Amino acid sequence: MTIKRRLFLSNVLMIVVPALVTALTGLLCMVMVVSVLRQGSGLGYEEGGELAWIGRTCREVIQEAPADSGSREIWQIVSLLDGSAMRLVLTEDGRPVYTFGTEQADDARLLQSAESLDCDPVQVSTGSRGIYLTRLTYQGRTMQLALFGTPGEHTGEAVKAAVALSALLILLAIVLSILATNRFLTRFVLRRVEEPLDLLAAGVRRIGEGDLDFRIAYAGKDEFAPVCGAFNEMAARLKESVERTRRDEESRKELLAGISHDLRSPLTSIRAYVEGLLDGVAQTEESKQRYLRTIRTKAEDIDRLVSQLFLYSKLDLEGVPMEMRPIRLDEFVAGFAEEAALDSRTRGLEITAEQLTPVTVSADPEQLRRVLSNILENSIKYKAKETGRLRITLEESGRLTLADDGPGVPEEALPKLFDVFYRSDPARKNPAGGSGLGLAIAAKAVQGMSGTIRARSGPHGGLAIEITLPKEEHGDAEDPDHRG
Repeated sequence: MTIKRRLFLSNVLMIVVPALVTALTGLLCMVMVVSVLRQGSGLGYEEGGELAWIGRTCREVIQEAPADSGSREIWQIVSLLDGSAMRLVLTEDGRPVYTFGTEQADDARLLQSAESLDCDPVQVSTGSRGIYLTRLTYQGRTMQLALFGTPGEHTGEAVKAAVALSALLILLAIVLSILATNRFLTRFVLRRVEEPLDLLAAGVRRIGEGDLDFRIAYAGKDEFAPVCGAFNEMAARLKESVERTRRDEESRKELLAGISHDLRSPLTSIRAYVEGLLDGVAQTEESKQRYLRTIRTKAEDIDRLVSQLFLYSKLDLEGVPMEMRPIRLDEFVAGFAEEAALDSRTRGLEITAEQLTPVTVSADPEQLRRVLSNILENSIKYKAKETGRLRITLEESGRLTLADDGPGVPEEALPKLFDVFYRSDPARKNPAGGSGLGLAIAAKAVQGMSGTIRARSGPHGGLAIEITLPKEEHGDAEDPDHRG
């Protein structure tokens, strides 16, 4: 049940419950007053005005009684009178129809005196005894009602006490029912609020203590359910963020270590050859030229490494804008393979582009060409044969696969291939193995184009790189020879 519904029910019950309790208490008090009247001295009077009021009341009750109700209800009301102090006589044409109470000596004289007065109603009193005489119509019959009474100081004390007690009980019932209902309904509502609040507080405390695996188990269907769900989602994202931060920190450490290692080797070579020139080790012009060419090569390696590092940093910081365009990927790949075939062949790698299914994707042509070039360079550097092969295929789903026949990569190393400065040569002893930035740059570029890239073992024992770019369902693809 939702908290909103609980509050609505609480407001309704705060009105209904005290009203029912008060009504029930009032009914019980009425029963108590009637019981006092019947079992005690009954209803009497102390002043003349009270006798007239009781007489009028009896007349109205008798006259207004339904014709089909009989006389039972009337006589039950009359029986509430004090039978020892009051007497009621109902006559028709001088004949008694109903009599209640005890007759006293002065009653006949009082009745004669009242009947001698030509008025209706009439009230006569001798001081110690009084009469109230009136005419009424009961079930179409004209009757005379005579009410005799003896005043007394203590006639209605029991009734007054019962009425006072009833009023006190009703007031007490109202107060207690409101307090009890409020306490119950407060617990009824707050219990459903305190439980999830306690769970959220415990969750915040656990998360603050570093327990990022803690999740709130809340089975309620109220307004706190989405809050607890949002908390669990926040905890999951926080854990993911912490893990990502940890991985980024490790990557930065590896990056610094990789930069230091890959810069140290060419710098050491440059320093050695410069010292050789300065010390006169290279005495002939030919050896001097060889030293200088080596220094230039090492300087170019450093420049290439710095350029790749700068490009990777820009991609990592999303500093390279992507000019996304519709591209016929099959034609683009075929053009790239044709352009790179001659240079790759001279470097010992044959490229074959086959089974290129026509597919249009959204990509940045320049970044896509850089991705293909980096994968091509990786296959050239790590080829196991004098002449290696790189096979490019494109499926209808848009998945582009570049598979070589090189030495391959162990399964446990495949997920790390796109990490910056990672090389399958753990000792980094082979300087021809490159900096390890090529595939990392390719991965960043593909991710920047909203694509995916992954590595797997090739069908011929080498390495296969699979790239999937977002497909374009409509739109004209650009010319694959466009270099913009």
